Amino acid sequence: MSRIIRGGLIQCANPINDETVPVAEIQAACFEKHIPMIEDAGAKGVQVLCLQEIFNGPYFCPGQDPRWYDAAEPVPGPTVEALKPYAIKHEMVIVVPVYERDDAGVYYNTAAVIDADGSYLGKYRKNHIPQTSGFWEKYFFKPGNLGYPVFDTRYGKVGVYICYDRHFPEGARILGLNGAEIVFNPSATVAGLSQYLWKLEQPAHAVANGYYMGCINRVGTEEPWNIGRFYGSSYFVNPRGEFLAEASETEDELIVADMDLSVIEEVRRIWQFYRDRRPETYEKMTAL
Repeated sequence: MSRIIRGGLIQCANPINDETVPVAEIQAACFEKHIPMIEDAGAKGVQVLCLQEIFNGPYFCPGQDPRWYDAAEPVPGPTVEALKPYAIKHEMVIVVPVYERDDAGVYYNTAAVIDADGSYLGKYRKNHIPQTSGFWEKYFFKPGNLGYPVFDTRYGKVGVYICYDRHFPEGARILGLNGAEIVFNPSATVAGLSQYLWKLEQPAHAVANGYYMGCINRVGTEEPWNIGRFYGSSYFVNPRGEFLAEASETEDELIVADMDLSVIEEVRRIWQFYRDRRPETYEKMTAL
């Protein structure tokens, strides 16, 4: 029997590229720019919606300006509270990636999950933190400490993997072992670094682990950093590695796809990766 849910992804450009503007004002503009697109998702019947990495601000990690610490907030906190009414209004699960302040000087790259009744289900903290040219994330984020949770939403079991996490197959497998049916990967990545991997790694995760993936990247360029063009190209992919919907490289867009979760069982009966895995032979993978 089919079990179809409608998913949505929003990719969006930063509306303010002026470093003289206060952080809070930039965040407010980013948030407000997303609201019509969230409303559009609700109007189109989206049941599970994911926003891009740190959706309510620019990707500030190319620099090391301490003023961006002011962008961090508790999770749950004001942004989660502000989006709860939209989840309730549209009976829509919303995955909300934000910059989290856990304690004084302790910050995480986080995604909160709001269920379709507006309840806060929990959060995922990005586990793998890059430190390379243009992506000085260790200055801003501590590695996650919550493992790889899967959230039992009204419509299905949802996992989150954030940006650089996608280069690590270990966590992708754990999300499958934890029961994920859809894994979202909100990202901020530019052309010329890993674009050729964008449509390679995540379809491979979907196939190897027998689940759907929704992959989101922002668009445009951002000043004052100018590290390159965020190339969008957000997409949904099914457990067979087939693309269900794709966005452009340049435009603000909501993309929508219907996902039949019954296909997961169908695919896993053919590709018995969970049956045939040999964890007793993988000790070296977890050796320090």
